[in-house]
Amino acid sequence: QVQLVESGGGLVQPGGSLRLSCATSISAFNVYHMGWYRQAPGKQREFVAVISRDGIRNYADSVKGRFTISRDNAKNTVDLQMNSLKPDDAAVYYCNARRAVGIFADYWGQGTQVTVSS
Repeated sequence: QVQLVESGGGLVQPGGSLRLSCATSISAFNVYHMGWYRQAPGKQREFVAVISRDGIRNYADSVKGRFTISRDNAKNTVDLQMNSLKPDDAAVYYCNARRAVGIFADYWGQGTQVTVSS
């Protein structure tokens, strides 16, 4: 079975920083696009950032310039560095793995909570 486990969430003040990590049990990790999504209470899950199997990054406009996604293909992990956090960033953050070649596959972690409050 495939597992994605997020960590690093917590409470931070506005303007602060957090680094989220996602550890995976995915074989052939380098054929997956890896991404981060978030869901705030009462809202739909939204895209945050993705890094392709080739290392190409894309971000939601709301986090561009503040968040950085990275991956380590030796450790099969993906991180999200979050700087200059705003109250609107508060959400449960989910790690996502999407197979980029062959038969489609999509996996999600259990989520880690980020709270931004003074």
